[in-house]
Amino acid sequence: MARNRGDKEEGPEKLMGLLKLVQILSLLVIFVAGVILGLATSSHINHYFTSQAQLFLTNNIASAKLSDNNCTVVKPCEKVDFLNMERFVHPDNVIHSMTDDQVFWRASLLPQKKGYPFDRVPKVAFMFLTRGPLPLLPLWERFFRGHGQYFSIYVHTPHDYVLNVSSDSPFYGRMIPSKDVEWGSVSLVDAEKRLLANALLDFSNERFVLLSESCIPIYNFPTVYKYLIRSEYSFVESYDEPTRYGRGRYSRKMLPDIHLYQWRKGSQWFEIQRDLAVYIVSDTKYYTIFKKYCRPACYPDEHYIPTYLNMFHGSLNSNRSVTWVDWSIGGPHPARYGGGNITEDFIQSIRNNGTQCSYNSEMTSVCYLFARKFAPSALVPLLSLTSTVMEF
Repeated sequence: MARNRGDKEEGPEKLMGLLKLVQILSLLVIFVAGVILGLATSSHINHYFTSQAQLFLTNNIASAKLSDNNCTVVKPCEKVDFLNMERFVHPDNVIHSMTDDQVFWRASLLPQKKGYPFDRVPKVAFMFLTRGPLPLLPLWERFFRGHGQYFSIYVHTPHDYVLNVSSDSPFYGRMIPSKDVEWGSVSLVDAEKRLLANALLDFSNERFVLLSESCIPIYNFPTVYKYLIRSEYSFVESYDEPTRYGRGRYSRKMLPDIHLYQWRKGSQWFEIQRDLAVYIVSDTKYYTIFKKYCRPACYPDEHYIPTYLNMFHGSLNSNRSVTWVDWSIGGPHPARYGGGNITEDFIQSIRNNGTQCSYNSEMTSVCYLFARKFAPSALVPLLSLTSTVMEF
């Protein structure tokens, strides 16, 4: 009987053991199945992203082969030097979007290091301050012909005027950003400074001459170039005029910055060296005084630069102009010459007028290089004299 009871007690224990074994086996099967499922899923995901990456690269490479504008390993883009030295020292275009203040600031930069890191051929900047057309253009084109490396041209016109010239003209594309000018106002000085600032952007420009549409050259280009480049001084007329047309235009409101004894008058049509051009463009203080207190019958274009140079840079100035003009008729404007006035003797009388002037501390009879005022009707007879009298 006892043996039978033992057999009955062992039955449940065996059953419990089997259940635990089944549970363990079930967990083991679930674990193995999870591992297998995880590996399969991971392999599928890797395969998907790998295929997408290959597809992306294949499309981009194919696109690069078809396009000329994409930068890829297959077809690298052309390198652009945005700090190109040639463009910096010799701007190939005078058109820009800078304001007056911006171009004045840039033009006022004066290198402190001596010498130039490029082969510099000094040039003369011919700056034309015009009311629109250039009626004597063919004469100037003949004057400049064959001397392109020695000059630059800058033209200031009314802001809405378009200068139409042929593409082979030295005046083509040489109109600077301009504003309207009113005779007798400070806007004339603004135009002068605007021309100087734009010309200063070319570091090869060494001399700067201001001209109008009624000016003509009376010597050939080589003579003019050598005369200006070799000069130790600038040519700005600056003198004391003890009448109401000179001292009478001075305002005591300019004190204490400008005194009467410093006040000067002179022709608007100047020629200056590079250093003086930088000083003039850089000046704000004295320009502001003239803008505020020099109003008609005070004319800033006749007093600002002559007075400023007399105050600070008189030793660099010859105190005379190289542009001939005839004031003998009296009045506010000089004589104007048309076609009927143009003869060989007349041009020779300007070139050799019997006067003597100082050039590099020596006396010379060549005092004028340009002349004004000439009407459009003077063009044809002037062209007939270029080879025989003016020698160009």
